[in-house]
Amino acid sequence: MALLELYTKYNRVWIPDPEHVWKSAEILRDFQLGDNLLELLLEDGTEHGHPVDPSKPQLPPLRNPDILVGENDLTALSYLHEPAVLHNLKVRFVESRIIYTYCGIILVAVNPYKQLPLYGDAIIHAYSGQNMGDMDPHIFAVAEEAYKQMARNHKNQSIIVSGESGAGKTVSARYAMRYFAVVSKSGSKTRVEDKVLASNPVTEAIGNAKTTRNDNSSRFGKYTEIGFDRRYRIIGANMRTYLLEKSRVVFQADNERNYHIFYQLCSCAHLPEFTSLKLCSADQFQYTCTGGDTTIEGIDDKKDMEETRRTFSLLGLKEDFQADVFRVLAAILHLGNVEIRNSGEDKSSVSPSDPHLAVFCELLGVSSEGLVRWLCHRRIVLVAETVVKPVPKERAVNARDALAKQIYSHLFDCVINKINTALQVPGKQHAFIGVLDIYGFETFEINSFEQFCINYANEKLQQQFNLHVFKLEQEEYMKEDIPWTLIDFYDNQPVIDLIEAKMGILDLLDEECLFPQGTDKSWLQKLYNYLDTSSLFEKPRLSNEAFVIQHFADKVEYQCRGFLEKNRDTLYEELVEIMRVSKFPFLDNFFHEEEKKTGTSKGVKVRPARPGVKPANKQLRTSVGEKFRSSLSLLMETLNATTPHYVRCIKPNDEKLPFEYDSRRVVQQLRACGVLETIRISAQSYPSRWTYIEFYSRYSILMSHQEADSTDKKQTCKNVLQRIPNQFKFGRTKIFFRAGQVAYLEKLRLDRLRGACVTIQKHVRGWSRRRKYLQIREAAIVLQQYIRGKRTVRKTVSAETLKRGWAAVVIQRHWRGYCMRQIYQIITLAAVTIQAFTRGWIARKRYKMMMKEHKALVLQKYARAWLARRRFQTMRRLVLNVQLSYRVQQLRKKIEEQGKENRGLVERLTSLANTHSQTMDRLQGVEAQLGKSASQKASLEAREKKVKEDAFLVSLKFMANSFCSLRNPMIAENNTEIQRHDHEKEVQALKEEIKRLKEERVTLHRKLEEGVQVNSDLQEQVIQLTKHVKVIPELRRDLNNLQNQRNNMDRKMKHQSEQARGTDFLNLSFLVQPFSTFDGRILENHQREHRESYETQLQGLQLKMDYLKNENSKLQHLFQEKSSVNDNIRQEVSRLSSENSVIPELKLQVSELKRQKEELEVHVEEQNRELAEKTEEITNILQRKIEEEKGLVILEELQGQVEELEEENNHLTRQSLMLSEAKSKLREETSRLTAENMDFEEQLDQKDRLIKKLQTRIRSLETSQKAKQTSSPAIQKDYLGMLEYKREDEPRLIQNIILDLKPRGVVVNMIPGLPAYILFMCVRHADYLNDEDKLISLMNAIISAIKKVIMSHHKDFELLSFWLSNMYQLLNCLKQYSGEEEFMKPNTPRQKKNCLQNFDLSEHRQILSDLAIHIYHQFIMIMEKTLTPTIVPGMLEHESLQGISCMKPTGFRKRSNSIYEDSETYTISSIIQQLSVFHSTMIQHGMEQNLIKQAFKQLFFLVGATTLNNIMLRKDMCSCRKGMQIRCNISYLEEWLKEKELQSSNAIDTLRPLSQAAWLLQVNKSTDDDAKQITDMCTELSSVQIVKILNSYTPIDDFEKRVTSSFVRKVQSLPQDREGSTQLMMDTDYRFQVTFPFCPSSQALELLQVPNSLHLGFLTRI
Repeated sequence: MALLELYTKYNRVWIPDPEHVWKSAEILRDFQLGDNLLELLLEDGTEHGHPVDPSKPQLPPLRNPDILVGENDLTALSYLHEPAVLHNLKVRFVESRIIYTYCGIILVAVNPYKQLPLYGDAIIHAYSGQNMGDMDPHIFAVAEEAYKQMARNHKNQSIIVSGESGAGKTVSARYAMRYFAVVSKSGSKTRVEDKVLASNPVTEAIGNAKTTRNDNSSRFGKYTEIGFDRRYRIIGANMRTYLLEKSRVVFQADNERNYHIFYQLCSCAHLPEFTSLKLCSADQFQYTCTGGDTTIEGIDDKKDMEETRRTFSLLGLKEDFQADVFRVLAAILHLGNVEIRNSGEDKSSVSPSDPHLAVFCELLGVSSEGLVRWLCHRRIVLVAETVVKPVPKERAVNARDALAKQIYSHLFDCVINKINTALQVPGKQHAFIGVLDIYGFETFEINSFEQFCINYANEKLQQQFNLHVFKLEQEEYMKEDIPWTLIDFYDNQPVIDLIEAKMGILDLLDEECLFPQGTDKSWLQKLYNYLDTSSLFEKPRLSNEAFVIQHFADKVEYQCRGFLEKNRDTLYEELVEIMRVSKFPFLDNFFHEEEKKTGTSKGVKVRPARPGVKPANKQLRTSVGEKFRSSLSLLMETLNATTPHYVRCIKPNDEKLPFEYDSRRVVQQLRACGVLETIRISAQSYPSRWTYIEFYSRYSILMSHQEADSTDKKQTCKNVLQRIPNQFKFGRTKIFFRAGQVAYLEKLRLDRLRGACVTIQKHVRGWSRRRKYLQIREAAIVLQQYIRGKRTVRKTVSAETLKRGWAAVVIQRHWRGYCMRQIYQIITLAAVTIQAFTRGWIARKRYKMMMKEHKALVLQKYARAWLARRRFQTMRRLVLNVQLSYRVQQLRKKIEEQGKENRGLVERLTSLANTHSQTMDRLQGVEAQLGKSASQKASLEAREKKVKEDAFLVSLKFMANSFCSLRNPMIAENNTEIQRHDHEKEVQALKEEIKRLKEERVTLHRKLEEGVQVNSDLQEQVIQLTKHVKVIPELRRDLNNLQNQRNNMDRKMKHQSEQARGTDFLNLSFLVQPFSTFDGRILENHQREHRESYETQLQGLQLKMDYLKNENSKLQHLFQEKSSVNDNIRQEVSRLSSENSVIPELKLQVSELKRQKEELEVHVEEQNRELAEKTEEITNILQRKIEEEKGLVILEELQGQVEELEEENNHLTRQSLMLSEAKSKLREETSRLTAENMDFEEQLDQKDRLIKKLQTRIRSLETSQKAKQTSSPAIQKDYLGMLEYKREDEPRLIQNIILDLKPRGVVVNMIPGLPAYILFMCVRHADYLNDEDKLISLMNAIISAIKKVIMSHHKDFELLSFWLSNMYQLLNCLKQYSGEEEFMKPNTPRQKKNCLQNFDLSEHRQILSDLAIHIYHQFIMIMEKTLTPTIVPGMLEHESLQGISCMKPTGFRKRSNSIYEDSETYTISSIIQQLSVFHSTMIQHGMEQNLIKQAFKQLFFLVGATTLNNIMLRKDMCSCRKGMQIRCNISYLEEWLKEKELQSSNAIDTLRPLSQAAWLLQVNKSTDDDAKQITDMCTELSSVQIVKILNSYTPIDDFEKRVTSSFVRKVQSLPQDREGSTQLMMDTDYRFQVTFPFCPSSQALELLQVPNSLHLGFLTRI
């Protein structure tokens, strides 16, 4: 379409305006070729005629549709020209409060002069990993693009930040560096990223100053290279500086200041560490008060000084270095106050007593005499001699200022070098990103050498920028396979050649500086002579001291005054020598380093493009211009070797007012920074670029039905665009449009929509009118009917007609009455006949039923009598069984008593053995005494015989002796007789002792026989007890049958009583009419007999019921006693089990137990028989030996027999011990049988409950009862819920159950939480054994193994879910079985018995709880990492509502490296599917529901926070239709929560901020009521977020309205009583506090079985 055809009525154009640069106007009449006037209507309502040349019509630029205004990228505008760019920036900056805008590859940043919440860490993380263009323009997006391209392409990057003073260059560069420091942490411990950020305050203090345009203006250029290693982490940095404004040290214009560091130093003059510097306030120093005010509003120099010193320390610059820097700075201030006086013509002097001179010399360690002399004199070296010449005051002051500037310049370079040294970290640099903070194009009223160098640098940068833009355009066309046509763009190489070529401005300036007598005017004259032919160089008409250069941005007039002096930057050699001999080493190094003459002040060698002029002497050094050109060439080489990214900072107004937009100042900067040049290059080609999908989604309304239904959308787009010839190009993935064509398409689309709206309105209005017409017509017809009827009645009604009518009515009435009476009589007769036959049939049927019931009652009488007799017999057997059970109890007591007696017998046997041993000792003693007495007897007999012989001889010899001599033999004989009698008594005593021993042997034999008898009785009692135990289940079944019969009887009695009563009443009511003809007496007799028989049966049943109740109460009493006995037995068993360390399992069945019992009985009988035989043999032997032998031989044999008897006694003792063991086994068997009886009781209770539930199914109950009676219940093993393992098997246990266990393996089919149960059962066993070492070792091994698994598989979602569930279950087990009352309340009695007994594991519980929390957070982190990529595409970008497109004409051209990325398309279904996967995995692993709810609450918070953060950072997502899409997606998530029964998790509440933001996008935003409603409803959003959404609201169609600035201010002015953060972004890293509530498990540990697949065969169930 031709451009002239767009100038039609209602379209708008831009016309020039002296105040606003451009203003809008609406076309009043279509423009025709040949018209000389374009009729316009201005916005203020006035008409305006714009003159047009008919031969060459230059029409004003067209204005873009409102739908295209406010775009993120200026190149997305359909009409690309200066007024469109200016207006788009104004709308975004003033109305939407957005400071960043793309212009192709340029980021335009408008200084808001206000702190905005756009630079927090949350926003940094939001932009991290995003493609450029996916989110709103931001400095972080440019930094991310540079970082991503460096990592992807392995190429160095550069970010070029430019703009004039006060535009915000320094802040933008600072934020870019901060972004790199946050997203790329350094790999070293030195935290170099913190040092990189810390370098900014230092460089700003020594290189920034207040100017009329900016309070913190950078007075030097800075290029910071941030180095990265191969993992793209910051490894170091290096800084280069360019063209420091040294003249500011000695002079400042009005309302400007010197460098910040001087004022910071003066503000801290009172501190002790600065007293030696002898400083005072800044307004007392010449160098700091020249510009007037020494303070800046809102700036505290003292606090800034603290920050500067802190960053010095952070950079590693020691206190000594800082003191030296402050010493030099103080010396410069004192040097400025040195007073130089006139002392005659062309002479000057300095007072030696000047206090500032003394302080300066003291601080720097120089000679005051030499300094005073060479400040006021100059040495001239001639051919033959050297002359010292005084200089006037002006030159002396210049020499003083030159010295101050030189010292400060060296100090600045020294600090920069120290910072670079501090930023170097050991390690190899792989790549770097350079951040260039450099001055933009400047033009002032008076432009000098500094502005010339600045504009020269901008010319070089603009040239590099033009080439790069041209290159990107060419790459874009080549990738899309579009033929490339050469685009004409502005090339500023002629201006660069004018400045730097041979015989250019810089070359002539350096040449003039070589001449001692050279002046600015002579140099200017050379420029006029040599450059006058250049079209880019002009001579001002009204000045002979200036020249004009036509730069790419504008013409600039430079004043030549001071060019030579600033270019020379000379300092007298004598003053340099004085500085070199300084006693202050820090200053001495400055001027000694100057002798080492390097190519640049930064130590970088630069090879000049052409050989320079060799200096004639030491005073002639490389000029400032030559240095700047060399450093600029090096910078351009660096930039050309990198991929550049551009940031253009714009200053919106000169008054520094927030969000005030001065169009004249902005357009001036846009022209100077290359933005308009980018627009011009884009406009010459195909600036608007759409993908086929975007075009189809937006403009499908322009297609026919056949085209819209086509599956090949690319071909469909081509077919549609054939209607616009030569205005587009088809690429591989995109369509390229000429300028203005998108606006034309929007016009067509709007016309089609407007036509569709008109059609819809036409049909709706027609339908409404037709409907209303039909309603009116119908009402009119009805009215006409009534009116016409009334008229007809009036015409036809008369007296005769009325009489005839009345007579006809009377006749009709009588005739109808007669007909109805006839019909009624016929019906009545038929009904009576039917009733008679029916009632007869009913009466006969009832009579037959009564007879049947009577006969049934007779049968029931006899049957119940038989049942009663059978029940009596059963009850009698039951009583006998109860008696037997009682006797069993008595027998059990007797068994216990017999056991006690047996123990007494054993004790007596032991005592008898002791007695036998004592008897043997006594027999041995008696034997010894007998031997002794025999020997004494023999000796006495010999002595007696000898004495008799001696006495006989003496009597023969001494017959004559006296009586006294004969007395001695008689005494001896008497003594002998006495001894003989004593010996006889002893022998008699021995015989009595032997007799007593025989009696004791007989007694022992008798007691043995009694023991045998007791054992036989005991065996019989055991047999009877076993039989009784077997009978007990039968007794219980009989008792159960009796209870069932009793219940049946009760139920039948109730049923019969109710039936009898019902039958009586029915008989009385129904038999009155059918039997009215029978005799009344027969009926009464029949009723009386029936009543008496019923009462008799009722009394019999009542008696039976009473009897059964009594019997039932007795049986219940007996069973209570039985249960008490069983409880006692159970307590005894539990006591025995607690005394034993290990209770052996009963592995044999009932048949094996019987066989063992029979074998035991046989064995006992055999032992008893052997014992009896041996006893008889011993008795016979003893008797035979005693009778056969006497004396000493008898005693010896008796001793041997006693020894044998002792052996037999020992054998009997062992036999008795075996017998006691057999009794203990029998006792254990009895306890086992008792336990089985308890199980039988539980089964009986279950059966009783089953019977109560199935009362109505009597037959099936009897069948099941018989089946239960015939079935033999299996005997279950009684486990204690513990697993035994050996200490050496602990590593195997940990390896198999923790380290080698896989969630996808066998565990899936096991009980959820089985590993936790197994581990806890092992812990219980260690506690049961009271083995503290084993328990602690196991707990520590469990904790260490789980930590190891989690650390080695920290990214495995399923494993984390599995172990989180098991850790939670293990914690619950430790609490449930801890023995604490608060955890034992829900436990069953069996679970209470399974509690830990010996150890308190509360400390280990705390450790496990901390470990579970760590697993939970890692678990959440993995889920968030998996879910995050799907949130923004699924919740925001995907259009879940079909037919509602949120696409608008953006046309943004993404970077070439990111537009062709193949990425998976995510939808809301992807999010729900991922959540379902998470949920199913948790459920599969048996995770507690409460924990699942907490996890999904955290995930839903992430979804809401991430989505809301993207809404805040994406203006294209702030539309009404997008709000509808978001609310639809939230409803899908809510439905998913309901489906998974997670409504109580409060997860949906975390989406309330997002829901309110979506509602805010949909609600009306125009009136005061709307503002009030927004404030009341959006309670979860902060005021900053509400304002951001309102400012970012973007209409999709022209039918929608933008949010006005007045409405936004109205919302801000309303009071908002809400507590919350004022941050723009939500913290996606926020974590809700996790809790592990106690949830007792109903799982019985004793029923758990260990699967064989776990390879835990070494574990034993106890």
